[in-house]
Amino acid sequence: MPYTATNKSIPQWMLSLPPYKQKEILKGWWRGDKGYTTSKVLANQIKIICLRMNIIPSMRIESIEMYEKRGKHFIKNRRIFARSELIDMHRLTFLDKKNDLLQDPAFKICLSKGDIRHGWFDKNYIYLPIRKIKQYPYKGKVYNLEVEQDNSYVTENATVHNCWTPWFAIFGSMSGFNSVEECFKDQAKHVHALETGLSSDPAMNWRISKLDKYNLVSFSDLHSFWPWRIGREVTLFDTKLDYHEILSALRNGEKINSTIEFWPDEGKYHYDGHRKCDVCLSPKESIKINDICPKCKSKLTIGVAHRVEELADRAPGFKPKNSKPFLNLIPLSECISGVLGVDVFTKKVWGEYNNLISKFGNEFNILLNVKEKELKNATSEKIVRAIIKNREQKINVKPGYDGVYGVPLFGKKDIKEKQKGLLEF
Repeated sequence: MPYTATNKSIPQWMLSLPPYKQKEILKGWWRGDKGYTTSKVLANQIKIICLRMNIIPSMRIESIEMYEKRGKHFIKNRRIFARSELIDMHRLTFLDKKNDLLQDPAFKICLSKGDIRHGWFDKNYIYLPIRKIKQYPYKGKVYNLEVEQDNSYVTENATVHNCWTPWFAIFGSMSGFNSVEECFKDQAKHVHALETGLSSDPAMNWRISKLDKYNLVSFSDLHSFWPWRIGREVTLFDTKLDYHEILSALRNGEKINSTIEFWPDEGKYHYDGHRKCDVCLSPKESIKINDICPKCKSKLTIGVAHRVEELADRAPGFKPKNSKPFLNLIPLSECISGVLGVDVFTKKVWGEYNNLISKFGNEFNILLNVKEKELKNATSEKIVRAIIKNREQKINVKPGYDGVYGVPLFGKKDIKEKQKGLLEF
C-alpha cells in the first residue's frame, strides 16, 4: 500500500506514553495539521490522546462531494481534487480552562469551547449527551472494540456482544432470551457456531443440552491496542489456511480440533457482583440474598456462572459425546507479571517475555511444549514454576465480576491445585 495521508498513523506504543509526553504529540500535530486529517486511524489515535487529557474532541466528516460543492480549489494554477473524506477535529472542548495547552496560540480557537454542558469526565468514563437518535438500515462490517472497564463492544454507531456477557448478549441476564431460537426466530437455522467468550468455557456450555448442536469456538478479543491480549483464546482447525475450509469447519464442526480458553473465572463477568461496592458473590451466595447487593441494596450484575446455572439441565462435569477437547491457559505475560508482582505492561515483564520468545519461538510453544529443564536454563525458577503450574491447570484464580477481571494468584500460599467445587453450586 503506498504511503499517503489517508493511512497516516502514530506508532501504537505512543498511546501508552505518559500524558505529559502525549501532550507534546498533540501540540505538534495540531500546529501542523490544525485539527484536520484524512486518516481515520490517526483521528482515533488523536481522540484517545485528547480523552486522556480531559479534552473532548468533536469529529466532523466532510465528504468528497461536500468538498467539491464548495467550489474549485487551486494551488497557483493547479486544480486540487479531493480523493478522500476529510475529518475535521478542530472543535475541542477543554473542561479544564486552566489547561496549559490553551496558552498555546495554536489552540486559541478552542478558548470559547469550555462549556461543560457538552460533557464531563469522572475517574473512568466520559459522559456525552445524546442529541438525537435516528435509525438506518445497515449492511456491512461491525468491528469489536472493547472498552477496558466494560464488556460492551462498541463502535462509532453500534453495540454488539458475545454470547454470555450480561448486558444483552444472547444468553446474558438482561437479554430476555434463553435460547438461540428465541433470539433469532426463523433465522436460527443459519447459526452453526457459538463463541464462548472469556467468562465461560466449553465445560460450562456442555451443561446445556440445547447447545449440543452448535460448534463451540473461541477467539482472541484484542482489547484496544494491548498486544498481550492477542491469541489468549484460540480455535485450532485441522484444515489448510483456506477461507472455504475454515467456513466449512465452523458449519459442520468436523475439522475443529480443539480450543485454548481463558480461565472463565478470570473473565470480567464470571461471578455475580457490584463493582462500586466491591461485592463479588458466587451464584449460590447471590441467590440466597435475592440477587440484591448487600451494601447498596441495588440489583447485582448477574454473571455468566449464574446464567449457566439457570439454563443448565445437566450436572457439572457432563461431557457430550462429540465434544471437542479444550485447555484453559493464562497468557505468558500474565504469568510473568504475577510472579514478578508488577503490571503486565511494564518493561520488566516484556523484557522477560521477549527473552523467552527469542529462545523458544512463540508463546504457545513455551506454555505447552518446552521442557522444564530447558525453561530453567532460560529464566528464573519462579517463572518456570508458574509456567508448569499453568500447563498442569493448577493455578487458582480469584473470580471476576461486574466488569472487573479475575486475578490469577501466584503467591506461595496461592499456587496450588485449582480449588475443587469452584464451579459447583
